[in-house]
Parts: sequence; structure tokens; C-alpha cells
Amino acid sequence: MKKRLLMGNEAIALGALRAGVSVVTGYPGTPSTEILETIVRELAVCGANCGANCGGGESIHVEWSVNEKAALEVAAGAACAGARALVTMKQVGLNVASDPLMSLNYLGVAGALVVVVADDPGPISSQTEQDTRRFGLFAKIAVFDPSTPEEAYLMIGRAFAHSEKYGRPVILRPTTRVCHSYASVELLEDLPRRESAGFDKAAGRWVIFPSLAYRNHLQIEGDLERMAEDVASDPGNALIDSGSASREQASGSHSFLKRGIAAGGVSWAYLREILGGLGTEAPCRLLKVAAYPLAQGPALDFLRGLDEVLVIEELDPVIERELILLCGRHNLPVKVRGKLSGDMIRAGEHTLALLEPKIREFLGRSPASPLPAGGNPPPPPELPVRPPVLCAGCPHRGSFIAVKEAVREYLALDGARYRKAVYSGDIGCYTLGNAPPLDMVDTCLCMGAGITMAQGLNRVEPDTLNFAFIGDSTFFHTGIPGVINAVFNRANIIVVVLDNGATAMTGNQVHPGMGKTVRGEDTERVNIPALLQAAGVKEIRRANPFDFAEAKKAVAALLPGSGVRALIFEGPCIAAKAAVAKATWARKGTGSFVVDSAACTGCRVCVKKLGCPAISVESVPDSTDMALSSAETAELKAHRGTVRAVIDEALCTGCGLCAFFCAFGAIREGLS
Repeated sequence: MKKRLLMGNEAIALGALRAGVSVVTGYPGTPSTEILETIVRELAVCGANCGANCGGGESIHVEWSVNEKAALEVAAGAACAGARALVTMKQVGLNVASDPLMSLNYLGVAGALVVVVADDPGPISSQTEQDTRRFGLFAKIAVFDPSTPEEAYLMIGRAFAHSEKYGRPVILRPTTRVCHSYASVELLEDLPRRESAGFDKAAGRWVIFPSLAYRNHLQIEGDLERMAEDVASDPGNALIDSGSASREQASGSHSFLKRGIAAGGVSWAYLREILGGLGTEAPCRLLKVAAYPLAQGPALDFLRGLDEVLVIEELDPVIERELILLCGRHNLPVKVRGKLSGDMIRAGEHTLALLEPKIREFLGRSPASPLPAGGNPPPPPELPVRPPVLCAGCPHRGSFIAVKEAVREYLALDGARYRKAVYSGDIGCYTLGNAPPLDMVDTCLCMGAGITMAQGLNRVEPDTLNFAFIGDSTFFHTGIPGVINAVFNRANIIVVVLDNGATAMTGNQVHPGMGKTVRGEDTERVNIPALLQAAGVKEIRRANPFDFAEAKKAVAALLPGSGVRALIFEGPCIAAKAAVAKATWARKGTGSFVVDSAACTGCRVCVKKLGCPAISVESVPDSTDMALSSAETAELKAHRGTVRAVIDEALCTGCGLCAFFCAFGAIREGLS
């Protein structure tokens, strides 16, 4: 067997191929995105060296679906036909997919279905800190919780096996640090694979009538209990740490072990690392929780004879509540400490630095000793403050400013119909438009909500000019129903589709408007203007945000109107090479721009209006004034400040927006 250095998401992908997955769907979302991308990459080289249980890759279907609901429903159809199917998403994507998932659990599957939901404690790149374990308990679906990339590689195979055995969907819940950490993973032989028998039209089997739901609910409850015990008995998911268990069994008593620590997910990996650093075997019993619902047998074995238990888990107190419930039900006098008791943080992700002092305190160990005198390493330098910002050359910057300037001028007119403007945003790169100096995102709730929230805001304040910004991928994801709702209910809003030719924020994945599938195959390109027109939007305009004058004119043309109007800004993401190559979206500039230091007055308009990371200011040397002695530069000299603008040529993409706003002509196109 060979070993490969794999990211956790890569390990999950290879584990799914090893398990014989035949249909893979998903919607990109950090921290889950690389799972599906890895499968595509592995299948591309399958004939050469993949070696996975994939039939040469030709029999595996992989797609970026339009949203998580569609992804799950496609996979559900495949699983009902007897296939092993995989769906990938992040925790907020599960909200979108929850409707089919809840019903599918009542319906069941003929093959196997694993839903990989990557949780994002922190949150690092999400609008919530949802805990999918809690969702699993609510939906009565088993949840597998890997603690390392190596475990994730093995666990997804077990997840497929349990789904197939019980005919129910299951969830694999890696968190950010499992998804994005690396480990040397031993690649094992393919797992046994049951070929799909095809869809069987069993009478009433696949139609979720209320009477069937009632009967299946009873079956679900029993299956869930059996699955919990089944998972707990799996050697790969051993719940009680074998070292502690063997010492107890040898002594014939639990009495000398009065403390215990329970952990799940990546917290288990942190716990083992911290205990290993104590130098001696920790004087406590350990409980590893690898799946939910918690199996009662192993948990009771862990609790009996203990005085105190510390629970370490990210996000919600799921393990903690289960152990408290067991203590009460079985009259065990164990004090369970964790989030509910205030001993652990209630939000955010765990780190070694956070957990080590708490574990040492719980075990009665002294704090970690500093290095010997003279051996202390120097403190690390302070990291620079780098708030999220739109990339240099991002088309959204020009789009936002075009709207901002056109609206400012319109509201200043005596005949303006509106008192103010409100800008509803959405989920994507353009959410960063909320930060100064743009200040162009007033609301952001969830995917697609910008269009519908704008409608609600306008109902309460009809004298407000309401804009709804939405990206092209998000438009396909959940924006279309909002547009139809607005037309149907005669709303008065302006929908701005920011079409940068990619699902940009998660890494430039494909979407229905690009004419390519995830495997690079040509497909029909879904036309956004045609969709808007078909939905009943009468006034639709298109503009290039890199041509500021044109963009501003297009915005101004829509402002006096009423009803649902739409503006599509078409400009490529700077990171999307395929989009940049499109001749119809050619940029104005051919190279980076530079600042003529003799002409720059230090007015900082380029910085204050744009917020472009390629532009900064520096102090003006005293010798600079010598270049301004002529009569022609007297006016510039009068305006000169103590700073001047500079452009980082390594960051500048040549969009030219800064040159448009420079009143002194100090910003010019440099050499290509």
C-alpha cells in the first residue's frame, strides 16, 4: 500500500472512491469545496494511476449542482436506484438541502447515500456556527465525526456501509481543521462494492404518503438505536480509549480512576496531542465519540465510577447533554463539566493553546513550564492587519461605485422620487462591498435573500430606492424565485446581477451560466438576461463595470422607473482565467497603472473612493518640490499634500478605474 500527503478533503474524496461511489454532487462552499474537486482531478488521471474503485472513472457522474437542494435530490434519485451516492456542502448549505433530507430519511434508499456537511467553527468563512450533529439528532440521521484526515479517509467507507446496511442516508461531519489540515494517509485496497440493481418500482415504496411516513418513523427510531450500537462496536470507531480501558479491566475496578475526559471530532486529536505532551500517561479515563447518536453502552462503561468528566467538543454541547442525560437516567453521581457548566467556551473553534490549560487544570497538573533560561524563543512578530477586501481589478468595485455615484447624483435632484437608497446584498465576494470606503451592502442574510429582503424593505418604506445585489452563481442558486416573487407581487426594486463568470468566492467553480461542466465538457449556457425576461422583468440593461462612464449611465437610466428592473454588470473575476479570456469582456487596460509622482497632489481620492489594495500612500520626500518649480505646475504645487499615491504593480491588473477618478491626471497606464 502506498501513502500520500493529503488534505482532509482530499482524503474524504479518495475514501469515497475507494468505497465505490458512482454519483457525486454538491455545491461549492468553504470548507467543503475541495472534496468534489479532488474527485474530478482523480478521475481525470484515473487510467494512469488512480487505482480507485471507480471502474476507470467513466461510470462515475460528478456535478456542481445549481444548489444544495438540487444536489441532494439528484443523489437521492441515484441512491434510490441502488447506487452509492455522495453529496458535499457546508453547514449553511444543509439548510437549503434540509427539506429533501428530512423526507428522504423517512423514504430510505436502496443503495447508500452519504451527505458530507463541513462545519465551520469560528466561523472562518460562514455566516453561522451551526453544529450539524444537532441537525442529525433533529432529523434522526446518524452523524459520523472524524477527528483527523486519516480517520476521515476510513470513516467515509464505514458511512457508506452503514447507509447501505440500514437503507438510510447518513451524514459525515468534518470540521474546518479536519478538512484543511494535511496528513500522510495510507491508501488501502478497495472496499467491497455492490453493483446497483436499478430502480425497483415497488408498490408505494418511493412515494412519501402520510401513512407510510408514520410507519417509517417507527422504523427509523429502531434503526437509529441499532445503528448507534453497531457503529460503536466497529473497531475503527472504538469509543473508549483502549489504553485506559485495558488498565481498568486489569485492575478489576474503576475506583482508582475518578476523572474522565470525553471528546469528539478534531477536539479528540487535540486532546491526544496535549496528553502526549504531559510526559506520563494521563490519570484519567478517555471517551472518544466518533458517531451520533451516542451509543449508551460504551458511554455508561465510561461514566461508571467517575467523579468528574470534562467534555471537549466544538460548537454545541451535544456530548455533554447526552452524558448528563445518562447520569440522570442511571443515577450516576458524576459531575459533567463543559460548555453548559461554563468550563469551556460556548462559541468558536478549539485550539491547542485554548485546551491545554483547561486540561491541565482538570487533571490537577501545573501549568506548562517555560523553556529554560536563555532558551525562550523570541516572540513572533505581530501579524499585519488585513481585513477582507475586494481584489485589485475586481469588477464588483466598479459596479458598486457606478451605482453609488449615479444614485448620489439622482437623489440630489429636485424631482427625485426617493428619500434615500438601501442596498441589500447577498452571499459571495461582493459581500465585501459592505466595508469602507464602498459602504454598499446594508443587509446580508443568506443565499438569495437580497432580492426578497429588498422587497420587504420597500413595502415598509416605499419612498426608498431599493437595490438588490446578487452574484451570477447565487442568482442561479436561489435568486430566480425571488425575482419571480417580485414580478408576481408588483415590487419596486432594482436587481443588480454581478456576473463575473464564476462561482468566485469558493475558488472559481463552474455554474450554469458558463457553458462548461465540472469535468470541462461543453454544455448549454443558461442566459441570465433571457431568464430575467422570461420571469417578466420588462426593463433589463447590461453594462461593463470596467467602463465606468457606460456603467454609470446604465444605472442612471433605471432610477426614474418603477417595478422590477434589472441591471447585469458583466466583468470577469480577475482570478478566473477562462472569463478573462472572453473577448466580449475585455478589460480597458493592457498593463498595470502607475502614478506620476510629480502630478500627484496627495488628495487621496483614489484611496478614499476605491479601497483598492493595489493603491496606497507614502510620504513625500522634500526633494520632490524641486520638480514643481515651473509655472505649469504651480497649481499642482499649491494642492500638494504631505503624501502621494503609489500603485503596487504586482497587484495592479490594469482595470483603469483609479485613472478615471484622478482629477489631476496623475494615474496613467504603464508598460504592459
